[in-house]
Amino acid sequence: MTVVVALLAIGFGSVNISADRVIAVLCANLTGRAAGLDPLDQQIVWELRVPRVLMAAVVGASLALAGAALQGLLRNPLADPYIVGVSSGASLGAVLVMSFGSGALFGLSTPAAAFIGALVLLLLVFAFAQRSGSFTDIRLVLSGVALGYVAMAGTSFAQLQAEPGQVRGILFWMMGSVAGARWETLALPTVALLGAGAWLLIQARGLNALALGDDDAVAVGVDLRRFRLGLLLVAALLTAVTVAVAGGVGFVGLIVPHAVRMLVGADHRRLLPVSALSGAVFLVLVDLVARTIGSPNEYPLTIFTALVGGPFFLWLMRSPEGRS
Repeated sequence: MTVVVALLAIGFGSVNISADRVIAVLCANLTGRAAGLDPLDQQIVWELRVPRVLMAAVVGASLALAGAALQGLLRNPLADPYIVGVSSGASLGAVLVMSFGSGALFGLSTPAAAFIGALVLLLLVFAFAQRSGSFTDIRLVLSGVALGYVAMAGTSFAQLQAEPGQVRGILFWMMGSVAGARWETLALPTVALLGAGAWLLIQARGLNALALGDDDAVAVGVDLRRFRLGLLLVAALLTAVTVAVAGGVGFVGLIVPHAVRMLVGADHRRLLPVSALSGAVFLVLVDLVARTIGSPNEYPLTIFTALVGGPFFLWLMRSPEGRS
């Protein structure tokens, strides 16, 4: 299904390209025989749409994976990848560059400023959550919420200083887009996804034990402090990387794990990989709608993820699965 959705997303757009031409371009480039291809097909398929579809898949998988891990860690169905304020820090860094230019942050590009902003806020969250050399997940979340609001205030102030022509670009970035995806920007989020995904899968048994309660987790040998710290760090760094390359894409990390949990159950050995695959497919489809529904204009991703996520949550609240 993932391959079919990817081929569909590559073929459709402001210029539609048939499936056989898409496959021909993919095969030619993968085998190093791209010399005889139509230059227009080569540019649209290989240079523009393939990296965009791959970026949407990586971002969707990363956010869904982080959301599933955090919901299991915090035992909170409303937990999502942005709960520790990472997106607010990333937004502040990006909006400062977009409003005042790269000179405002030592020549950093917008993605680099977003990533640095996310890391700085994450460090502050851990610093404020410390108390007598220890912390709890509740203190981390509360620190993230409080510092997130402070960063949002700075973002709003910087946004008001921007020129009217810059505001549309700022709003577009804050609501998420993969329009800027290129081959050279794929490496970092892909490595982060593969590394974090492998580590989280190793921790799946610990997450299952934690779902039964702290005492049960300790009984099976889980070091709760190190376990929680590791999960929060990995989920936050994964989120920081995705926000840096695609902006603030909402709802994916919140709704995809819930939908997958209804299909495969709460065992994290199945929930984590299926959430990653489902998040990838979901965001590729959302990006396809965002760039074709008003073609040649494009819309931010969160418009459509929210349109799906809001009604889904209302349905979940009234369904037997949601009440349970």
